[in-house]
Amino acid sequence: MSIRENLASVQARILRAAQISGRSEQEIRLLGVTKYASDEAVRELMEAGLTTLGENRVQNARIRMERFPEADWHFIGRLQTNKVRYLEHISLIHSLDRWSLAEALDARAKQWGKIQDVLIQVNVSGEDSKTGLSSHEAAGFAERVLHGCKNLRVRGLMTMAPLIEPEATRQFFRETKALYDALQGDLDVRWDILSMGMTNDFEVAIEEGATLVRIGSALFSKGD
Repeated sequence: MSIRENLASVQARILRAAQISGRSEQEIRLLGVTKYASDEAVRELMEAGLTTLGENRVQNARIRMERFPEADWHFIGRLQTNKVRYLEHISLIHSLDRWSLAEALDARAKQWGKIQDVLIQVNVSGEDSKTGLSSHEAAGFAERVLHGCKNLRVRGLMTMAPLIEPEATRQFFRETKALYDALQGDLDVRWDILSMGMTNDFEVAIEEGATLVRIGSALFSKGD
């Protein structure tokens, strides 16, 4: 299958998952993860109509932003504070997970003269291999960012489920959606992005409330 066909297939699966949960497909954004894709494949994906793209390594993000400045680039990986300076042109950072990073991003965004959009990463599964705040840490952290970082704008939450059977991820996505809703009420804010779900489990994530899914291999695979 071509990348164009893969994109159409993923979009059809998003539509079906949205319909199952009684939602409109317009509520769900697709982010193409280009981590393992060649420049040729990235160009093909963009020509097929998907221009919201994400990288999880700073060096790769810098190269891709230079080569494809017309795309809307997101950063989705763990971010070291000393690498923040390279991400001026990233539109959304998905992985805000600690106060030192919030301070570094806020200071750099002030220098850039911009309000940097961010998502707070939560680790509802409690896996040691994943970063992110626990559910009980998220409220205090979000409030601290809200009041202490004038150049950051929290747009919502991001999470990663364990790499297990898709149906088994449902509990983690459901808990994250409940946290997403509760925090907005507690903090008196209105968010618009719940980033959860990847190739393995994005349909379950959509059924449980995701508004943005991060898809890589399902878009770029050349298999039938």
